[in-house]
Amino acid sequence: MQRVVTVLVACVLASPALACETALVLAVDVSGSISDREYDLQINGIADALGDPDIVAALVEGQDALAIVQWSGGGRQTVALPWAALTTADQVAGLAEKIRALPRPWNTATAIGEAIHVSLAQFADAPQCQRQVIDVSGDGVENDGMTLPAARAEAEAAGVTVNGLAVEVGGGVSLLTDYYRENVITEGGFVMTAHGVQDFPRAIHAKLLRELTKPVS
Repeated sequence: MQRVVTVLVACVLASPALACETALVLAVDVSGSISDREYDLQINGIADALGDPDIVAALVEGQDALAIVQWSGGGRQTVALPWAALTTADQVAGLAEKIRALPRPWNTATAIGEAIHVSLAQFADAPQCQRQVIDVSGDGVENDGMTLPAARAEAEAAGVTVNGLAVEVGGGVSLLTDYYRENVITEGGFVMTAHGVQDFPRAIHAKLLRELTKPVS
């Protein structure tokens, strides 16, 4: 009898499962190496991906939340769109249109560490979700701020996964992908490659599917 009472008490006190599966920050590179045409490719690529039925279904089924950070050099990061809870297809479509209309704020240097730091700060206001993920996309190595090692360590200590989308601009050379793998992503994170900015729409579509439809591994 005592065992039954103990089990019942444990069930009552157990925390309910979190409805939201993933809180995802998309941290988008707007540094000087990204032309205005390439900026449009990135922004429209993200918006188009959010129109894919499989991604819409994953977001809604997971009751996920998404925010957008745009980043460039030191002191040049902004929360372009705060957290949006995505519980219906209409909410996903509305977010896609807001993303498509985002203006470009800067085009300076490349401070990846600061981008991660600003993205991490957003989780203080995020819905309570099972996983917290930062998706960093960019086309170059850190050349400003130089805070990447500390920022990655901070993410790992907070239990936040950092994934990467490396936009290779060297004619098929995978140097940036290797750099992201060695310096940007956290343990358990992954890197995907876009072969030039023109390949960004395909890559971000594949990356979102991987991030949202199964645990990051």
